[in-house]
Amino acid sequence: MAADDFKDVIEQTFAKLERARARYVPRLSLREIGTITNVATGIAKVSGLPDAGFEELLAFPGGVFGIAFNVDETEIGVVLLGEHENLRAGDEVERTGRVMDVAVGDELLGRVVDPLGAALDGGRPPATRKRLPIERPAPSIIDRAPVTVPLQTGLKVIDALVPIGRGQRELILGDRQTGKSAIAIDAILNQRGQDVVCVYCAIGQRGSAVAKAVAVLRDGGAMDHTVVVVTEGNDAPGLAYIAPYAATSIAEHFMEAGRDVLIVYDDLTQHARAYRELSLLLRRPPGREAYPGDIFYIHSRLLERATHLRAERGGGSLTALPIIETQAQDISAYIPTNLISITDGQIYLSPSLFELGVLPAVDVGKSVSRVGGKAQRATYRAVTGDLKLAYAQFEELETFARFGARLDDDTRRIIEHGQRIRACLKQPESAPVPVLEQVAVLLALSEQLFDAVPLARMPAAERAVREAAADVASQVRARLEGDAGISAEDRRAVVALARDALVQFRASSNVELGSSATAGRSGG
Repeated sequence: MAADDFKDVIEQTFAKLERARARYVPRLSLREIGTITNVATGIAKVSGLPDAGFEELLAFPGGVFGIAFNVDETEIGVVLLGEHENLRAGDEVERTGRVMDVAVGDELLGRVVDPLGAALDGGRPPATRKRLPIERPAPSIIDRAPVTVPLQTGLKVIDALVPIGRGQRELILGDRQTGKSAIAIDAILNQRGQDVVCVYCAIGQRGSAVAKAVAVLRDGGAMDHTVVVVTEGNDAPGLAYIAPYAATSIAEHFMEAGRDVLIVYDDLTQHARAYRELSLLLRRPPGREAYPGDIFYIHSRLLERATHLRAERGGGSLTALPIIETQAQDISAYIPTNLISITDGQIYLSPSLFELGVLPAVDVGKSVSRVGGKAQRATYRAVTGDLKLAYAQFEELETFARFGARLDDDTRRIIEHGQRIRACLKQPESAPVPVLEQVAVLLALSEQLFDAVPLARMPAAERAVREAAADVASQVRARLEGDAGISAEDRRAVVALARDALVQFRASSNVELGSSATAGRSGG
């Protein structure tokens, strides 16, 4: 290249740079930066951010975030969403100008994440394209539709006696180690193939318990339609506080897309304790049991987001199963009564039944579903009409019979029938029962076909009836699993199959299967 050509290139380059410099206009950006004045377990006090808003997200050194919780005149009380050990007084804090949000989308299905959206299953970070605030207003009344579609849990005692509808909020409560989480996980397992998205939110749980639950879901093929949101017991209390709200926003994304969603909060007792800890650290005035005065509100605004949307809003639904742990069977304590008044019914698990080996240990007398009965399939309503009453009568008479009183024939018949109801409602963990098999067993119970079967052979007899349900004609199957109800002809067909299956289990006496049905119904 000649010297003149090289000189021309240099001059053109400098000319371009000069034009680019002339076009550049420096812009000043306003950043509001404060400082940490005090750090404690799970919280920090910050000054120098006069324009920060309530629940605004603040950025701390080391990638730690916090939520502005107490906005006072001179300082801000911040709930930390990470470890506080590396934070020191004097460190800088910066406003983000936004509230806490969470990643949502189909990319989360099958993943285990924390409330901040970080992957906990060893995989890559979820490549989501949308985020939603964790705190969102509940749908207005005009946007809601009645609960009309059942949510089958696969548990006979719940689907028959305490039914749940899509869009309902059903509380699960009971003492420690009575099978509360097992019921919720079984309900998730039963949604396989039902086009229901599930979100399992573990709040302050042991890592081993969460790993076991995830393993059960994965072995049951349920992780394909499930998102697991986890905070462990050693995580910051701020993460435990935001976990159910983040999980609900993830679920609402699917609901607003017109899908049916089931969300499990396991459990809100830990959530309430985390909120109490944060409130006391931030010097909020304590109330009953040292909980702050707005403890009811933090749960009501969470559970009010569960609903069934009307068709104009997509027709999706969000069914909530919050779990609460009671102390010494005291369901009249502060947090349990709050949740009972917020929800649409409760499933109470009895330690006494659990110790007797009656699993799931659902106390039918203390359990109720205020909404699900209207959503229950017509077949169930026709089959279980007198079942709950007969079971309640049995439980009262069973208690009376323990005193050694002499019983007449009618009372003895009611007790024997109730014992077989209890035996049929027993169910092993992680073994949901399909609708048709449930209907066959319940029909056999209502016709008192099991009354001639010895109690020791009841598990085998119940299994035989369920296997016999596979021989039901396809047309009858479609009607029983649909909303048409059960006709007299269909009833006779199923009862005949059940009776044939139970012939081999008859007691050695000459009592014919079903012969005492009339007398039993008149007595029970």
